[in-house]
Amino acid sequence: MKLKFIIYVLLTSISIVEVKAQDPVFTQYYFVPETQNGAFTGTVNTLNTGILHRTQWPDGARRLDTDYAFINGSIGNLSEDSRPSDSNLQNIGIGLTVLNQHEVFTDYNYTQINGVFSLNLDLDNFYSGLRMILGLEGGYGTKNFNFKSLLFEDQINTNDGSIGGGSLDPSLLRLQNKINFFDISSGFLLYTDDFWLGASMKHLNTPNIAFDSQGKLPLDMNFTLQSGYSFNLDSGPGFSFLPDNSKLVLTSNFMKQGQFNRLDFGSIVHFNPFIVGVIAATNPMMKSADSHLLTSVNLIGSIKIYNFTFGYSYDVSTSKIENTQGVHEFSLTWQIGRECHSCNNYLARRPWGRNYDD
Repeated sequence: MKLKFIIYVLLTSISIVEVKAQDPVFTQYYFVPETQNGAFTGTVNTLNTGILHRTQWPDGARRLDTDYAFINGSIGNLSEDSRPSDSNLQNIGIGLTVLNQHEVFTDYNYTQINGVFSLNLDLDNFYSGLRMILGLEGGYGTKNFNFKSLLFEDQINTNDGSIGGGSLDPSLLRLQNKINFFDISSGFLLYTDDFWLGASMKHLNTPNIAFDSQGKLPLDMNFTLQSGYSFNLDSGPGFSFLPDNSKLVLTSNFMKQGQFNRLDFGSIVHFNPFIVGVIAATNPMMKSADSHLLTSVNLIGSIKIYNFTFGYSYDVSTSKIENTQGVHEFSLTWQIGRECHSCNNYLARRPWGRNYDD
């Protein structure tokens, strides 16, 4: 029995290493869309920075922590009505992002730092108020895994079940505790005053992330598709009691990477100074009869105080996995510098863009 348990732990640990090829997905993609698409960098004419912390299954053994930090801004001028003399909208965005993921059970750790460049183009000649942003990301990633902590067969005394010294297994000599790789991603974003549609492709160069020095394990490209549409609520006769600029937003975020897929969709309500919403996380391309179409129902909310926005979300699992204690996510974003008083596009009115009292 003890031998079976040790073999199970070993196989589980190796499988976890392979699963980590899947990119983290944040529930609060709506508050910090840069996590999914670099084209959102520099969408408002202020300097923006923030952090996200995500704790998945915080029961100790299976705990997975993910942190994301970003800072971005915009330079250059592109007018809202195509007049170069107006500087309400910037046309070049630059940013820096840092992603870290750590698993308690295996001590697996993943860190990546990306630089981001975006270009904002006015497409008003094709459609009134239409704009497009092109984004490009390049960065350096590293993955760590302590293989010395694994137990191999030649360390086990089959007579009494005792554990011996270090392993002489030749496969251990090929395993690297740390791998480094260069990564490239790109994306685009189309938006008007009340609508946006974006797509991105991460890991265009499919870097090798094999821990085996003689192995080849390309990191699967990650395709994402984001969309949203906002409706004014304070203009309706039945909602006159709501604060100015109150809105209902329908939003979605699709991700496909290798065999993994996920579609988040839901509704968000803005009313000064709060934002609340419900997001459904689904698995639309179910691989088997045991797969879950609806994997969780995610409750999110935020409050804006001056230029700071505090966000929290909780994922309520609807799968058969028990005792997960859900998924908690915290965010803090900060708008620095001059305000965007005259930005009319919806992206500039989102939590990280425009003051609620503008």
